[in-house]
Amino acid sequence: MKKAVIFLGIVLTVYIIYRIYKFQTLDNGLDQLIKNGAVILDVRTEKEFSTGHIPGSRNISLGTIRERYIELDPDKTYITVCSHGLRSVKAESILKERGFKNVYNGGAWSDLMNTIGNSKD
Repeated sequence: MKKAVIFLGIVLTVYIIYRIYKFQTLDNGLDQLIKNGAVILDVRTEKEFSTGHIPGSRNISLGTIRERYIELDPDKTYITVCSHGLRSVKAESILKERGFKNVYNGGAWSDLMNTIGNSKD
């Protein structure tokens, strides 16, 4: 019983840390950036992208972003998204390392899609 309580405590702690991390790394005002023409960059794999994505988003997987970033315009604004928000943080960092100034973390694509949908009301 004691091991089960310790295990549940660890799982709960990891979950709380993840939620705090996700909240702190998610940029605000994304709906306004999209209204102003920001490009949604989905960094999931092509297979994941084909199962669902935000209409109009561009797909360049995190695994290929280091080579394919040259396909992107450094003067445009990009919002990176993925399935849970972890790869989007990494993609944001990679693009900023390569000189992109206007890159924002959008977190999970499904969450951003809900935010966009709710902001249209």
